[in-house]
Amino acid sequence: MTDTNALYAVSPLDGRYGSRTAPLSPYASEAALMRARVRVEVEYLLALADLEATPLELDLEEREHLRGLYKHFAEEDARLIKTLETEGYAEFEATNHDVKAVEYFVRHRLLEGSDASAWIHFGLTSEDVNNLAHRLLVRDAVDEVLLPELYEVRETLAGMARDYRDLPMLARTHGQPATPTTFGKEMAVYAARLGRATGRIRQATDELRGKLGGASGTYAAHHAAYPDVDWPAFAEAFVTDLGLEFEALTTQVNPCDDLAAVFDAFRGANEVLLDLDLDMWLYVSDRYLGQEAVEGETGSSTMPHKVNPIDFENSEGNLSKANSDLTFLADYITTSRLQRDLSDSTVKRNIGAAFAHCLIGYGKTASGLSKVVPTERVMRDELESTPEIIGEAVQTILRREGQEDAYERVKAVTRGKDVTLEDFRTMFDDLEVDEDVREELHALTPAGYTGVASELVDDLE
Repeated sequence: MTDTNALYAVSPLDGRYGSRTAPLSPYASEAALMRARVRVEVEYLLALADLEATPLELDLEEREHLRGLYKHFAEEDARLIKTLETEGYAEFEATNHDVKAVEYFVRHRLLEGSDASAWIHFGLTSEDVNNLAHRLLVRDAVDEVLLPELYEVRETLAGMARDYRDLPMLARTHGQPATPTTFGKEMAVYAARLGRATGRIRQATDELRGKLGGASGTYAAHHAAYPDVDWPAFAEAFVTDLGLEFEALTTQVNPCDDLAAVFDAFRGANEVLLDLDLDMWLYVSDRYLGQEAVEGETGSSTMPHKVNPIDFENSEGNLSKANSDLTFLADYITTSRLQRDLSDSTVKRNIGAAFAHCLIGYGKTASGLSKVVPTERVMRDELESTPEIIGEAVQTILRREGQEDAYERVKAVTRGKDVTLEDFRTMFDDLEVDEDVREELHALTPAGYTGVASELVDDLE
C-alpha cells in the first residue's frame, strides 16, 4: 500500500501504523493465508504420493515444481486465487469458496501431463487445510516477529536493571512514601516478569496442534477409499512433519484450545507491559525520569515546552486494544455448534489485527524506554525530604533489642507529621539502648535504606 493509499485505509493498522505492522504481512495477510493453504495442499499431495496404497507417483521435477508454488508464491498467484474464487478462470467457474479456489489454483499450476489432479484435496474438508494453515502462520508470526520484539524489550529492561542497580529511589505503596528501593531493582522486576511471560508464549506456541480427520473427524472418506490404510497414523505423521503437534480427537473443527492458550499467553505478556507503561508514565510525571527531546518534534499544539510520554501512552492504548481482541478470540474460537459452524472463519481473520496491536505496543514501549534517563538528583531530593521512611528500620531494630512498644513509639513520632532526621536523632538519644545500637540507628539514612535491592538484580537470568 502506498503512502497515499494508506491515508484512505479503513484501519489504522494498514493506514497510520502501516509501516509498523508491515513485518506481520507475511503471516497475517490474506495472501499469507493463501500461501499457507497452498503449502498444506501441496505437502498433502506429496504425502499421498508417498503412501504405498495410492497409485499416485510424482517424480523429482514435479515435486520441486509443486513446492515452488508456495516457496515462490507471488502477488500474481494471490490475485489468481482470488479470481478463481470470485470470477472463475480458464475452465474453472467461480467457486465462492476460498479453499476450493486454492485447490483449483494447484490444479491449474500442475505440470503439463500430470495425473495428480484428482488427488489434490483428496478426502479433505476445508477445515483440514485451514486449521493447519492458521497454525503455521501463527507459529511463524510469533517466532519471527512478536517474540523477538518482546525479547528486545526484556533485554532493555535487564540492561537498565544492571545499569541502575545502585540508584536509590523512594518507593510508593498505595501512592504514599514507602521503604526505598533502587530504580534498577524495579526494572529487574519487570524484566523477570516479562521473561516468564515470554516463556509461556514459547511453550503455548510449541504446543500448537493440527488435525486432518475429514468432515466429522472420523476419516470417513479416507477409510471408504482405502480401508486398509491406518489414516490416523498417516495424519499424525503429516501434521508432525509440518512442525505441529497432532490432535487426534476432533469434530470437523480443531477445538482451538491450543490457539486460545497462545492468545492468553500474549495477554499475560501485554499485562506486564501495561503495568510497566503506567509506572514509567508516573515516573516521568514525578520527574524521576527525564525524556530526550526529539529534534523538530511537537509535544503540544499550544505549550511549546512539552515533552510528553507519548510512546508509553500509545503502547498502553494498543496493548489494551490487543488484549480486548485476544480475549474475544480466545473465548470465541473454542466453541462450535455441534460438529461445525462457520462463524469462526471470519473471526480468525482478525488474529492478524490482534497481533498487529501487540506489535505496535511492543515497539512503542521499546521506543519509550530508549528515551528515558533516571534523574538522580530528583530521586535523592525526594528521599531526603521524606526521612519518616526510616521509621520501619527503627522499629524493627528496636524490636530486635526486645522493646515491645517499638512500633507504637515510632508511630507516635512519625504518623501524620512532618518529621526530620533531627527528630529521629532526638528520639535515639532518649532510648535506653546500648551505645552501639544507638550508633546503628544514627547511621540510618533514607538513601541508604535499600536493603539488598542491588544484589537482587543478580537474580535475573
